[in-house]
Amino acid sequence: MEVKKFTFNPFQENSYVVYSENKDALIIDPGCYQDHEKEELVQFIEQMGLNPVRLLNTHAHIDHVLGNNFVSKKWNLGLELHELDLPTLQSVANYAHLYGFEGYELSPEPVAFLKEGDSIELGNERLDILFCPGHAPGHVAFYSEKDAFIIGGDVLFQGSIGRTDLPGGSFEILEKSIKEKFYTLPDETLVYCGHGPETKIGFEKMNNPFVKG
Repeated sequence: MEVKKFTFNPFQENSYVVYSENKDALIIDPGCYQDHEKEELVQFIEQMGLNPVRLLNTHAHIDHVLGNNFVSKKWNLGLELHELDLPTLQSVANYAHLYGFEGYELSPEPVAFLKEGDSIELGNERLDILFCPGHAPGHVAFYSEKDAFIIGGDVLFQGSIGRTDLPGGSFEILEKSIKEKFYTLPDETLVYCGHGPETKIGFEKMNNPFVKG
């Protein structure tokens, strides 16, 4: 599988397109809000000849769902996220204007819920769903054992962790998620973060000042 990162919106959120040899693609956490951001996403998908087949959210904070409506309509995709983050998704419309997103396009309701233990098939490849709350109640991550990477959302960052002062957040729960779901992965596993640069599990276990391995 190949991973393409885009950094969108004023929150500098990382959106991802994951695609396989057969050109099927997943769009994960589309944060595209401005027209030029939407155009950048479309241009990449069209230039690569990709066929988007699923729209996924690791969690539903505003910066990760700004492009849900656009992506859903553009490629006729139903949204999928964890059931516990449905209230998080539904609350976005109530506060989007407070962050200056007057033109927020309401995200579609999910057509299916993601569950730990399930997997996402992409061509001949597979991503395993890991449930890792703490930053958001229904946060999930997508792990490829074969290709040694994880799309981690806002769980673990390079030298940092997701904030826990938002509704439904908990440092104790997030710490548990990191130790049990992330730090148990091989050290060479590449973490594609929801903000900032990539990192590796082994590096964070040794150096992360918030959660030691």
